[in-house]
Amino acid sequence: MTGLKPRDFVWVIAGRLAVSQRIGGYGFQHRRVRREEEIIWLRDNAKINTLVSLLTGNQNISAYEEAGFAVTHEPLATELKVASDVPRVLKAISAALAPSNAVVLIHRDLVDETLAGLLAAYLISSGMVGDPIKAAAVIQEILGRPLGPEARTMMSVAVR
Repeated sequence: MTGLKPRDFVWVIAGRLAVSQRIGGYGFQHRRVRREEEIIWLRDNAKINTLVSLLTGNQNISAYEEAGFAVTHEPLATELKVASDVPRVLKAISAALAPSNAVVLIHRDLVDETLAGLLAAYLISSGMVGDPIKAAAVIQEILGRPLGPEARTMMSVAVR
């Protein structure tokens, strides 16, 4: 096995924080062999050592742990409770990035509006980008997609 780059993998903070779709695919597209190949690629090529899973269930957690990754599972329901879910996930991302050698991948089934909003909110809450408009522009550029009202609502939690 040589490894396979996960779909929609992109660095948000070069060498420190990346994002991708669910490892191995989501729904009926999920394949064990694909998951194994993507885990190899993450470990050997991207040097990821910590995973933050936002899946609603505990899919893949044991596979990640067996591969030697530190894993944080912060399940996000389809119906997001912005006031409670966003701070919880931002805290989990900060904790995952706390060790100076941590290289973190955060994922959900898809790189969607929710994940984009959380990443923009993280840039604001961490102090990396102070202006919400600039944080939105940065994430839009990195992910190659516009942020909608749901993402901008999540960013407002980080500004408080």
